[in-house]
Amino acid sequence: MTQKIDHGMIMKCVAYENGISIGDITLEAISDVLQREHTFVWLGLREANKELLLKIQEEFGLHDLAIEDACTAHQRPKLEEYGDSLFMVLNTAHLGEQQVEFGETHLFLGPRFLVTVRHGASRSLGTVRERCQTMPHQLSKGPGFALYSIMDFVVDSYTSVIDGLQARFDVLESAIFQYRPSRQTMEGLYELKRELLLLEGAITPVIDICNELMRFHNGIVPKDVRVYFRDVADHVKRIQQSIHGMREMLLAAMQVHLTFETVRQNDVVKKLAGWGAILAIPTMIFSWYGMNFKHMPELEWEFSYPLVIGVVAAGSGLLFWRLKRARWL
Repeated sequence: MTQKIDHGMIMKCVAYENGISIGDITLEAISDVLQREHTFVWLGLREANKELLLKIQEEFGLHDLAIEDACTAHQRPKLEEYGDSLFMVLNTAHLGEQQVEFGETHLFLGPRFLVTVRHGASRSLGTVRERCQTMPHQLSKGPGFALYSIMDFVVDSYTSVIDGLQARFDVLESAIFQYRPSRQTMEGLYELKRELLLLEGAITPVIDICNELMRFHNGIVPKDVRVYFRDVADHVKRIQQSIHGMREMLLAAMQVHLTFETVRQNDVVKKLAGWGAILAIPTMIFSWYGMNFKHMPELEWEFSYPLVIGVVAAGSGLLFWRLKRARWL
């Protein structure tokens, strides 16, 4: 039975000889092109299905476990070696309108090929390919340099996400210090903290991946290309520092928000207590004269009523003035 391959999932398939593009090729021509000296193939896929991945496995001789992982677009960032090829997973991040959108890029790397499979929210690698093609001397070093360019592109996208999250945090922080604590503000802070944790989980393993590429896999990553992965690792460390700094600021902002909310609640309690004290004066006096005693001399006096009303008004007014000065009202 013939397997159905959706060619719409194939973004680009280009062969390079001595770092110079020799044109697009078909999947069926890959195995023939790989026989040529100083040539490698760069294949880009998008949401590849199992049938297409099996065809890729046949052309490049990829391991079954690597293909199985590539079919499942929920992998952690990692680097695995299968014979003379590598399988890598990178988490990508894109700042959407409401939240950070995460995706994955799976990479198959060999001495003569580089295959990328993008899943979810991941930006096109077309700009990376175009930039590499302007540097044929570097690209002639093989797919190792193309791999560096992709990793550098992914890490740079983390930087733009961090900038967007910082802008969101500034808005939430302004709302807090304008003394407008609200449930929406606290929810925004918790959502921001969750996204930072996810972003940190996506980027932290990249350092280990870079370290391994700098030390091993000589047949795939030439010695003069390894220094580029050290640069990627440095970028990741700077982003990690930014994430840690923002997390500390988030914790402080949450504490300040809770403190302001506590102060606001205390102000409400003080106002209620103040009005309760003011109302206690007429309540006490009126309940006093509501007692059913037979002999109360002032009940017969013609000025008793206005006097009682005056005493209640004066006492309540005096207490209101004192509480107002104490800023309880």
